[in-house]
Amino acid sequence: MDVTEEHDDSFGIEVVLPDGGKPAPCCPHGPTLLFEKVAKGSKEGRRFYACSACRDRKDCSFFQWEDDKVSEARLLAREADNKSKQPPFTQQEYCNRFRKFASLPLDEKKFCQDCQVLLLPAELSAHSAHRSTAVSAAQLRRPSVLLRPLDNKKSNAQYLFTDRSAHFLLDTLAALGYRKVLCVGTPRLQELIKLRNLEQKHEPMKSLLLDIDFRYAQFYSQDEFCHYNMFNNHFFGGEASSAVLKAFLRESDGEKVVMVADPPFGGLVKPLAHSFSLIAQTWKTSDVELPVMWIFPYFFEPRIQEGLPSLTMLDYQVDYDNHALYKHGKTGRKQSPVRLFTNISPRDVVLPKEEGYRFCSVCDRYVWSLNKHCAKCNLCPSKDGREWKHCSTCGKCVKPSWKHCQSCGRCALPDHPCGEGKEGCFNCGSLKHKQKPRESGAARRGKKSTLCGPKQRVIL
Repeated sequence: MDVTEEHDDSFGIEVVLPDGGKPAPCCPHGPTLLFEKVAKGSKEGRRFYACSACRDRKDCSFFQWEDDKVSEARLLAREADNKSKQPPFTQQEYCNRFRKFASLPLDEKKFCQDCQVLLLPAELSAHSAHRSTAVSAAQLRRPSVLLRPLDNKKSNAQYLFTDRSAHFLLDTLAALGYRKVLCVGTPRLQELIKLRNLEQKHEPMKSLLLDIDFRYAQFYSQDEFCHYNMFNNHFFGGEASSAVLKAFLRESDGEKVVMVADPPFGGLVKPLAHSFSLIAQTWKTSDVELPVMWIFPYFFEPRIQEGLPSLTMLDYQVDYDNHALYKHGKTGRKQSPVRLFTNISPRDVVLPKEEGYRFCSVCDRYVWSLNKHCAKCNLCPSKDGREWKHCSTCGKCVKPSWKHCQSCGRCALPDHPCGEGKEGCFNCGSLKHKQKPRESGAARRGKKSTLCGPKQRVIL
């Protein structure tokens, strides 16, 4: 999402959550989000609609001021453009195609690598100039391996769990008694659940994948996959798809449900928290919360807990196959920064001792081996996997590379520019809290920020 003044620090941008008023206009990714642009020192700003899923207008050019009067011709042109950018087949058509594909002899099963589609015999000639490959039964069960990962970091970049992390998640959920797993943006976890069910060595589990990548519709039934945008809680299949979710969340015969979400790291936390809250409300039948595991970098902890206060960050380091940095076994600042945020009791999530985790009896939870308990803070303070040190002046533990600066009155890197820490709220100038200009910048890098004025919280 860009605006004309993207690089102008004289204004800030905030997401305005929907309040049930007039519906937002739609782009190819579903209903847009409402943003407010506020000039520095001003309490009121101008609002506009932009794409919920894409941060760069090169990926989705939708932009409309809230008070714009849109002509009928423009609305019709927009609707036609949105339709032209939808998947080539409906979910039912994809299911029918998959049944036909599965019945083909092995030597006739082909996958077009250029179009990323399973090919039926009648389509082979149309794709003759493209790169194609044979598809085995094992590959059909692992679509995340067969499909080329999306790599646009500003919209839909896909980082896929390593088998180590996927197995840990599944083993943990199974041990906690969950028999239904709602997989929001976690295709590899969905695959592992189905593969384990085929082994018939464990209690069977059910899963439903919600993902914005419609290519997965080629491999799953309508009860196993929904084309979904987690930034605006939009089901591209309409009421039929939302009905699939409602049916899945319905617990029967003691089948406990849990949601596991792995959003793109560049996404805005506020609308994500809102969408997850709406899913939780769909499930909610009592005062009990829907069990959730939200997988996200540790430096987004303040924002996640602002939106969903019941979530606690665990020390487990999630790693990915196709990410150069987020790998297990690295040390110091090279460790994966991705963590689990959950409302499941931390003491119940047993982290593997053989990978370097231990149980802290004082904190009553499992922590990383270098996360030493601080008697003064009365907690295991480390967030990034390194051993932190206590600063008596600040009265809290800080990163090992930080030193206390008398001029700033806080701990910071030794070569930090003095006085920068005294910068206050972007909107009102108060030193008691901060609000950064452009959430698309500071917020997405995970810097701590407390909203100025009334907070919009979504609670599970």
